[in-house]
Amino acid sequence: MAVGGTVRDHRDAWRVAMVIPLHGPAGLFGPSCEAIAELAAHELNAESGVLGREVTLEIVDGGAPPGIVATRLTELITAGQVDAVSGWHISSVRNALAPVVAGRIPYAYTPLYEGGERRPGIFCSGEIPRLQIAPALAWLRTNMGARRWFVAGDDYVWPRESGAAVRQFARELGLHVAGEAYAELGGDMAELVAKVDAARCDGVLMLLVGQDAVEFNRQFARRGLHERMLRFSPLMEENMLLASGCQATRNLFVAAAYFRSLVNADAMDLLDRYVGLHGPDAPPLNNAAESCYEGLHTLAMLAERAGSARLPEMAAVVDGFAYHGPRGTVEFHGQQAAQHVHLAVADGYDFDIIARL
Repeated sequence: MAVGGTVRDHRDAWRVAMVIPLHGPAGLFGPSCEAIAELAAHELNAESGVLGREVTLEIVDGGAPPGIVATRLTELITAGQVDAVSGWHISSVRNALAPVVAGRIPYAYTPLYEGGERRPGIFCSGEIPRLQIAPALAWLRTNMGARRWFVAGDDYVWPRESGAAVRQFARELGLHVAGEAYAELGGDMAELVAKVDAARCDGVLMLLVGQDAVEFNRQFARRGLHERMLRFSPLMEENMLLASGCQATRNLFVAAAYFRSLVNADAMDLLDRYVGLHGPDAPPLNNAAESCYEGLHTLAMLAERAGSARLPEMAAVVDGFAYHGPRGTVEFHGQQAAQHVHLAVADGYDFDIIARL
């Protein structure tokens, strides 16, 4: 689909496959991801597109099984229908897409993830555990007295590898990991919550996606656990708060590079532009969706910096590349971006930001 604006040259569009979840556990914020991707394309096209080429988007359902997503992307690349890839999708999908994309077209991977991606041509703009989870655990230890933790996650690469990183952080910070358990994506969260209850911890680190985190929050509150232990999540947004229910999000802390409630000029301007394009009934703007905005702008600005939208030229200039946006300053060290991360606490259906980590 083409998205708005006037550019200098309409003869050759710059086509981006936006891989975002349209169903499954993360499907509840898929509409927000699609809506903000439309805003990013609209803004780029209102200027000059990408090197004079109109930006168009091809939405690919990243909520499908990884192999199916990879097959769809293979078809698009082989047919010459896309020039780049971006979007929010889980790490198991990224691992399936990497061999398909490698050396062919640029790929801006936008979500928080487990870190360590070094395959050529993948530019990671999301948060990593060392800069997101570790400082949050340090803050919660110092300010909330949370030293004894249970790690509860979905059973795939991001939670598993992040859980391993947490064990290292615990040794560095003087914390204790009292237990660790993982459940199938889209599975029953009741058993997972029962294990947390039995562990008698100060807090539970939730490495859960979308609807799985929602169900965990509900089960957690039904047992009254929110009265005696806190929760910390690196992946929680406004749709998930709304679906969890107000009573199920007490004592819930979240770390992210972006929150809709950030009070700074860049973040507030983004919200104004988003509502201006889609109206007051637009899908809620949130940190997962905003990452898609970052991904498209990362690709566009890398192309401008390189003077080319081809992968070899873009890969040659990514190290040290920096820009200023809704998250503040984002700077790439090799293929991985670094940015400021904020800690917030859930307050009803929104977040109160309490610290910059």
